[in-house]
Amino acid sequence: MAKHNDDGKKAEAIAKAFFETKGYEILDENWTFGKAEVDLIAYHQKTIIFIEVKARSGEKFGQPEDFVDEKKQRLLSAAADEYLHIMDFKGEIRFDIIAIIFQKDFSNYEIKHIEDAFWNY
Repeated sequence: MAKHNDDGKKAEAIAKAFFETKGYEILDENWTFGKAEVDLIAYHQKTIIFIEVKARSGEKFGQPEDFVDEKKQRLLSAAADEYLHIMDFKGEIRFDIIAIIFQKDFSNYEIKHIEDAFWNY
């Protein structure tokens, strides 16, 4: 497995633990629909949250959240629509981003939680 895949899995594990310590219930991990993959799907305060996890090993090329472009947002929105249909969920939803910047040794990191990062298309 490529190193960036290992880093991505580490970032997703960090994000999952972050949400669990805040009382979120993780419903699904790496849920796919078509070409879209939702990293985490959580439930908290009667809301389903679709979470995109982005990690980088520095800020040289921009912030991790900058890489959730409009195309990615449309894919995530389509996946969310399908998930909500399958689950027959009619309540509130939102899309969050977890942005993680790893330090050089990858043992330390900064984490940023961006709630309501974009609107449903």
